[in-house]
Amino acid sequence: VQLQASGGGLVQEGGSLKLSCSASGHTFAIIGMGWYRQPAGKERESVAAINLNDGSSYYEYSVEERFTISGDNAAKMVYLQMNNLKPEDTAVYFCAARIEGADSYDYWGQGTLVTVSS
Repeated sequence: VQLQASGGGLVQEGGSLKLSCSASGHTFAIIGMGWYRQPAGKERESVAAINLNDGSSYYEYSVEERFTISGDNAAKMVYLQMNNLKPEDTAVYFCAARIEGADSYDYWGQGTLVTVSS
């Protein structure tokens, strides 16, 4: 399985971006996808996740009123709509995929940089 993330860029504080991530290869077993981010010099942290089968989602508390995760189970794609962006959202954003029966993410994309200027 390969994951390809896109949509990052430079935006002013209060602006919006939409990240996309597509999975290719043997994707039939993927049941969950999510987004993580890693600010410079800090550890990677979870941002949001979605169960592609039932649409249930999870958000890290600092983004849950501003970000929306959505997914396409047939296409094995996940999106992250980010609104009201803040400088502290600046990070490399990674998408990840989890297969059925796994407790953690098995596959990771290469990351896309989001920079929010104040």
